[in-house]
Amino acid sequence: MTDTFVQQCRAALAPLADPERAAPMRAYMQDRFPFLGIGMPQRRAALRPALARAKGLDAEALLGAADRLWSWPEREYHYAAIDLLTRYQKKLHASDLPALLALVRRHAWWDSVDALAAVIGAVVRREPSAQAVMDACLRDPDLWVRRVAMLHQKGWKADTDTARLFAYARTLAPETDFFIRKAIGWALRDYAWHDPEAVRAFLAAEKDTLSGLTLREAGKHL
Repeated sequence: MTDTFVQQCRAALAPLADPERAAPMRAYMQDRFPFLGIGMPQRRAALRPALARAKGLDAEALLGAADRLWSWPEREYHYAAIDLLTRYQKKLHASDLPALLALVRRHAWWDSVDALAAVIGAVVRREPSAQAVMDACLRDPDLWVRRVAMLHQKGWKADTDTARLFAYARTLAPETDFFIRKAIGWALRDYAWHDPEAVRAFLAAEKDTLSGLTLREAGKHL
């Protein structure tokens, strides 16, 4: 059934390829990936029947299909894999985190990494024991894996482990990479919608440690 789903995705997307549209899409992603030239609404509409039929896939099959889609160069196939994992993330468990992190490392850029961070976060939220995996990811050599660790609680609101959120921010604060500094700011800004006073106090206490970019991002709505 995995092969069937993958071929259905290809059959749905390949005929929609638009080279004229693909060029600016590739440029927007700094020429890191080739594109078919299919926008998100069009892609999701085309994939809707295949995604609906994939409801019978178990975790192993879901990850296998995602891995196959990820092996193709065009970015829309990677997005299709993310659409699949996002739709059926409740079937994934802590034991599946290594496979999800392997996808994070492949063809890594902010668009795929942030989407996978949400899937990984959903798994960890259901299985708190998996927080140990995120603790390890915080010190991973791959900056994109560290970004996942920083962002995985995004959207958790009252379920956020505030101590862990702030500890992660402190740990990553010395880093100079733009994507890490931005991720710290986004994670803090997201939690500020739930508890602005806690974030305001944290920013005040760490103002000499956090980068200007992080401080600006975190404090945008305070």
